[in-house]
Amino acid sequence: MRAGWDSLHRAFHDRSARSYQLVDLATWVLVFLALGLLIVEPLVSGETLHLVLRADQVLLGGIALELALRVLTYRPPALAIFKRPPTHALRTHVFARLLFLLHPLNLIDLLTVLALHPGLRGLRVLRLLRLLRSQRLFRYGNPFRAMLHAFDQDRMLWLAGFSILGTVTALGGVSFYLVERGHEGSIETLGDAMWWALVTITTVGYGDVTPVTDLGHVIAGVLMVSGLLTIALFAGIVGHSLLVAVLTIREDQFRMSGQANHVVVCGYEEGMDLLLSALLEERSLQDEEVVLFGQGARPAGIPSGYRWVDGDPTKESELEKARLVHAASVLVVGSRRLSPQQADASTILTLFTMRSFLSRDEKTRARRKPVHIVAEILDTENVNHARSAGADEVIESQRLGFSMLVHALAFPGIGDTTGRIVAQGANNFYIGPIPDDAPRESFGALAAHLRSAHGVLVIGWQAADGEPRLNPSDTAPMRHCQSIIYLAERPVLGVSDEAT
Repeated sequence: MRAGWDSLHRAFHDRSARSYQLVDLATWVLVFLALGLLIVEPLVSGETLHLVLRADQVLLGGIALELALRVLTYRPPALAIFKRPPTHALRTHVFARLLFLLHPLNLIDLLTVLALHPGLRGLRVLRLLRLLRSQRLFRYGNPFRAMLHAFDQDRMLWLAGFSILGTVTALGGVSFYLVERGHEGSIETLGDAMWWALVTITTVGYGDVTPVTDLGHVIAGVLMVSGLLTIALFAGIVGHSLLVAVLTIREDQFRMSGQANHVVVCGYEEGMDLLLSALLEERSLQDEEVVLFGQGARPAGIPSGYRWVDGDPTKESELEKARLVHAASVLVVGSRRLSPQQADASTILTLFTMRSFLSRDEKTRARRKPVHIVAEILDTENVNHARSAGADEVIESQRLGFSMLVHALAFPGIGDTTGRIVAQGANNFYIGPIPDDAPRESFGALAAHLRSAHGVLVIGWQAADGEPRLNPSDTAPMRHCQSIIYLAERPVLGVSDEAT
């Protein structure tokens, strides 16, 4: 008996079980057949219509059976933790299953199967809402499920609001019935009074029932004022629930877009305005979308041209928000609110998480070239750790800054010159391929040719191991070199004519 009950529980609640997948498939078959009958019904008549309605009853019976078994096999979480006397356990079973049945998604199924009653046949159209349970209709997330979840989280607010509405309606309806009963042109039953109270408190005012006595007018006035307060209460509740739902949907906005070949900046914090200025001045990035990926709400002062994605880059489950697999490059910036060691630890964890995420995604194998990841490290001791974690390039910002300061003391004026070269200005450093028509006999011949043909100053090359060779001798051979390092006003080597 116990084994059979466990099998039923897995079939209706364990998503990893094979039996659950079969039950889910059978349920969807019933739902789609019922939707088909709903479409066919207006097109037929006579005996055919009778057969369609009978078939619809059978299908709704199957859906009702699935819902009943789903509720009956539900296991209250509290009983899995606490031992309770039989009477308390029975009460927990009953109330827990009732609350489970009143869950928004289960409530949709309940309203659907109520159409089995001839007087409630109009509810059959609600079976269309059953489609909202499907995750296959939505690639990244179900926005309707997010809205239902937000309303479910605010269930106490909704319960309080409907309790107030029900109490005021009941008091107003009963009072109106006792005062107005027996007067000509007024109400005849308590149901009429309750209907009048509900219409009045919601400020609809059909006018089918109106007070006749003076005391009835007083009750109506009190209900009108109460209605204004009740509407304000529900406006606040609805606004709060919808705000949570909209924010949840907005988190998936960029993930659901078709954006690709963009730049992701991780770790942006309020106060990093110079980073945004550098991004704007970098001519090579002006045509690319820049996505700022950080935790919390969008910081003030970010220009509208930048996208902000709220998420934690140290969690694989949130990296898809920034469409990391589709990005061209990633910049991981160290936090200025933490100590250098703590900031570097967060950067290294982010790098490990990104490389792990990219290695598992099948789309990574289809890329023309891998995602280029640049990381900022504040403590020199963590440079090798960052490279091991997956950074293609590591920028030691503090060491570079201090080195420039000290070097400027020994050689006055060199600080301004270096700053102009490193920052966006008239000239900058670039890496590009050697043109096919360039000589490769020696570094001197190559440098002279590129200076004459392209107006660039070649200062070295990058070897196959990634290490730069700077200021080599003029006789150094260049046959096995593919990339050169040069100083120019703009990138001109390996760039199309249209881009230049």
